[in-house]
Amino acid sequence: MRGPAQIKPWLSADELLAWVREARDKNSYQKRLAVWLTYLGPFHARDVANMLGVSRQSVWLWIGQYNKHGPTALDGKGRGGRHWAFLTWEEEESLLEPFRQKAVRGEWVTAVSMWPEISKTVGHEVSLGYVYKLLHRHGWRKLGPRPRHVKSDPDLQEDFKKNCPPPSRKSPGLSPQKPR
Repeated sequence: MRGPAQIKPWLSADELLAWVREARDKNSYQKRLAVWLTYLGPFHARDVANMLGVSRQSVWLWIGQYNKHGPTALDGKGRGGRHWAFLTWEEEESLLEPFRQKAVRGEWVTAVSMWPEISKTVGHEVSLGYVYKLLHRHGWRKLGPRPRHVKSDPDLQEDFKKNCPPPSRKSPGLSPQKPR
């Protein structure tokens, strides 16, 4: 069976404890705590994994990164995120602002009508799917026309229906045609 991992002396015990305490979020804290527990114990990776509620492979990975590159190795960015964006978030918001103003005024704003303007701003032709994803990222949603006018009065409409004279069956000036 493999023995407990050994931690390289990048930091002293006090510096290592201070490094663990100044973690900026939960993930960073877990990684640093795995290194601290391995140094403190020394515990096996499976024991550290059980204490922290993570996989044994993660503990080995974190310890390996720490031993190879030092404390800064565990502070790297994660794998997710939007790494290949055409525009920054602020540029996208400023691009969508005129369209938002048109929509607030009640004008029709569609992804197809936005497409040429977005392509011109990006600097090359983008797909319609990119436009839809851009709108989704910024919380736009598909809306249709209202089913009735906002100033319509249902009571007035009912009164008109009740008091309106019935339409005439015969139109003036027309007579029935005789079959030929």
